[in-house]
Amino acid sequence: MDYLRTLGSAAVSSLVQKSGLNLPFTLGQKVTSFEGTSNVWTLYDATKRDDGSPISVFEFKGDYRNDLNLRALAKNALHKLRATRHPDVLKFVGEAWSSKSAQEKQDWLLWGLHRITTALAFVNDPCNSTHGSIRVGSIFVTPTGEWKLGGFEVLTSPRDVSGVLYTYANRQPEADAIAAPEVKKAGWSSLKENPVAAVDSYALALLIHTLFNPAAGSPPTTQPPHNPPQPSSRGAIPQSVFPSFKKLLNPNPKPRMTAKTFLELGMSESAADGGFFKSNRLLQICEGLEGFSLMSEGERAGLLRTLKDVAPTLPGPFATQLILPSLLAALSHPATTTSAPAILPLAIQLGKNVPSDDHLKVVIEPVIKLFASPDRVTRMALLDMLPDYAGALDKKTVTDKVWPHLQTGFTDTVPVIREATIKAIGLLSDKFSERILNNELLRHLARLQSDPEASIRTNTCILIGRLGPTFGYNTKRKVLVMAFAKALKDDSVHARVAGLMAFMACMGCFEVEELAGKVVGVVAGALVDKEKIVRDQAFKAVELFMKRLETHAATMPETVLDDDKSINLASFTSPTANGQTTLASSAAGAAGALAGWAISSIGKATQTKYGQCGGQGWTGPTVCASGSTCQTSNAYYSQCL
Repeated sequence: MDYLRTLGSAAVSSLVQKSGLNLPFTLGQKVTSFEGTSNVWTLYDATKRDDGSPISVFEFKGDYRNDLNLRALAKNALHKLRATRHPDVLKFVGEAWSSKSAQEKQDWLLWGLHRITTALAFVNDPCNSTHGSIRVGSIFVTPTGEWKLGGFEVLTSPRDVSGVLYTYANRQPEADAIAAPEVKKAGWSSLKENPVAAVDSYALALLIHTLFNPAAGSPPTTQPPHNPPQPSSRGAIPQSVFPSFKKLLNPNPKPRMTAKTFLELGMSESAADGGFFKSNRLLQICEGLEGFSLMSEGERAGLLRTLKDVAPTLPGPFATQLILPSLLAALSHPATTTSAPAILPLAIQLGKNVPSDDHLKVVIEPVIKLFASPDRVTRMALLDMLPDYAGALDKKTVTDKVWPHLQTGFTDTVPVIREATIKAIGLLSDKFSERILNNELLRHLARLQSDPEASIRTNTCILIGRLGPTFGYNTKRKVLVMAFAKALKDDSVHARVAGLMAFMACMGCFEVEELAGKVVGVVAGALVDKEKIVRDQAFKAVELFMKRLETHAATMPETVLDDDKSINLASFTSPTANGQTTLASSAAGAAGALAGWAISSIGKATQTKYGQCGGQGWTGPTVCASGSTCQTSNAYYSQCL
């Protein structure tokens, strides 16, 4: 634990050091040698969060009423330093503002003061003892940010007539500074005749003044003739606390307010009676979370709204070690599952302040356990918040702890759960094992392509298109064309468009032969779809595929046949008037070219085997002329061309 003093000058700097504000730097130690040289700034050593470089932080705490003039000086310094660039002038790096710093500081101090007052009331009343050393040095702060009362060196019961309080209290640090008027007048031994809580009550008032006005010194009422505190001396003490504060400083010990009475007034439901503890947001959160499962729906909703408002400014340890465990525990309680959509985002947000070494154990593991919950509200909240914590999951955690429960969402009877599960796969797919990705997941997706909900069928096709490049080679050949072709036959326009876009996204997954022989043929049917949006997308897809096929065809040889089996290009083309041959570019031209190709091919084959008419190369006797029928001795017949 730390002394409260280590949080800054009488805890004032606790707002910066323990607040958890999202500042672009990590605050280090205060530069003590700078103290007293400026009435505007407090100087700290710090490091930038982005690159770890050392910087200096000048802090201006503009939350006191007498700071109006100093604020003007601080703003002027900031403006001029930002605009002035010179090697011999301080380099301006950045600035951070917190418009709510005064309220945040007040909430934090009142919450801590409540804990100290509770402890002191226990010492004075049930224990019937005098603490005798209520001061900053007797307050400690736990790692969770809770304030604890210590400094029991002179704690004494009035039954002990020789107690150390009466003889040694003047030897403790700051003994004179915290001494009540009756002690200054008659010594510590005079406390035997006074109420047991009187001297502690006076010291509690001085502590309140020190916490809220650390730079103001002791209040004037501590000096004779001990006049009541004036409103002008209130400083930053909350208005609701000031009336009770004055009663704690009563110079007469008999009617002086006790810590117990101060606590009761602070916890009053009525603002007219005080209520300064009861209205404190941090106290409301702590007390509310203790009985969260017993609250009504409306009470839980109100508490969570309060927590959401203060979450960005909660002190780091307070949020991560006190609030966060309570929220995660509430998620697993059956009575509070309806609040899961509000609790889980807060838990994830607060978990961002947990150090990386502890993040998995403190935040991720409790969240992962919730996947086993049968409650749909909790599961839906987990899926909605997945983008915020998916990056912290490793492959083993996803495979062993998330997937077994996540896959049940594919068969859930509620469509919104099925659709949210599909969307979640895209965030986790890179952490799936080969077995899950190429086997188990595909079985679920194949079934979902026949889901009654069009949006689910559409998102399933989109997911397969996104995952296509990650599938194994054999899986790509067996699954992709069939899955996308099924989408093109869907009644939903959006599913058909998704199928076309999936084909385009996975073009690199297809071999050229498969692209030409299967994909283009399947996509071609969509060119005459009844919906224009589908037709337009189909033409874009075909254009994309044809460019790839043309590029590939340009790299291919003209023929792979041997020389003795080569075919004259003319036999595949249509002759023009001047004897030139060209590729067919119209339906009629193609029909003529096709007929000419067939006849010339047969003739070419015959000539190759039997020779030319006129007897050249002929193996049998010939009695024919050009244009007549050639008859051979071996009964083969051919028409001369």
